[in-house]
This record gives sequence, structure tokens and C-alpha cells, in this order.
Amino acid sequence: MARAEREKPDRSQRQVRRLRRRLSAGAAIVGAAVVAVVVGWFAYRAVADLPGDKFPDLGNLHIMRETDPHAPYNSDPPTSGPHLPYIAPWGVHTRPIPRELQVHNLEDGGVVVQYSCECPELVERLGQLVRRYDKQVVLAPYPDMKAKIALTAWTRLLTLDEFDEARIVRFIGAYRGVDHHK
Repeated sequence: MARAEREKPDRSQRQVRRLRRRLSAGAAIVGAAVVAVVVGWFAYRAVADLPGDKFPDLGNLHIMRETDPHAPYNSDPPTSGPHLPYIAPWGVHTRPIPRELQVHNLEDGGVVVQYSCECPELVERLGQLVRRYDKQVVLAPYPDMKAKIALTAWTRLLTLDEFDEARIVRFIGAYRGVDHHK
């Protein structure tokens, strides 16, 4: 009988075990809540800190020719909307790319860097930067654009009056490779 009494935990030991289980469960819940808050905070900051102005998505309707009538773009250069069913080659261009063509590059996860000036030094610096990427970045002139430099991605536009490598690289890093096919 004495042995059975020793093997049977007394009331205080049961209470200690119950308390440990409750504390462990409570700590797990608090830990999960802290992780959720931290992840939520970083997700919010990532979206809140995305570079460029955001424009409403105009969809991704394909048109057969750049002269086909379509709804007007809501930004200049365009950031989404009707476009041709093929893309411009990635890399450096010396002639302007039709708006209806460059939009398809954006849909395919591309970033288009454009300039509006007779500025060979700037074009050379932009070209060096664009050549760092084997695909999904385009450089081209865009005559009559208000800004000196414009970077576009799907629904995003960043304009610059001067070359700012850090901002350009950040924009490309944020949007290059993000596909927008629906």
C-alpha cells in the first residue's frame, strides 16, 4: 500500500503539472501573436515603401496593331492597359518604343526606363545601369515626355529630373520579374 501511495502523484504535483501546461499554452499563444504582428508590420512596410506613384490597373487587353482604337492610358508613359501581343526586346534601344508595345513588357514583369533629352552622358549612364540586367529591363528615348527620366512598371511610375542610381536600382529591384498576366 505504501508503494501505491508513492506512485500516485499527490494533489500538489498535479496542480504544478496543470499550471505548467497552462503556462506553456499561454506562452505559445503569445509567441504566435508576436510573430503575426511582426510579419504583419513588415508586410505593411514593404507595401507602404514601394517606390513610384501608383496608378489604377487598366487591365491587359491585347490589341492587334498599335493603331487600333483603345481606351486612353491613365499615365504618361503608360503603366498598364491595352497592348500588343508581343514585347520589345529587353535591353537598350535608340528609338522610342510605341506605348502599346512597352505596356506588354510591363505586363511580363519588365521595367521600362525612358528619357527625354539630348543628353549623351545621361544616356550612357542609364545604358550602363540597364545592361546589368540580362532581361526584364528596357531603356529607350521618349520624346516630349515632361520628365527627364521616367521608370515604369505595371501600375507604377517614377519620374526623375536627374540621374539617381540608388532610386533607379531600388525601383528596378522592387518590380522587375513581377508578372501581371491575369
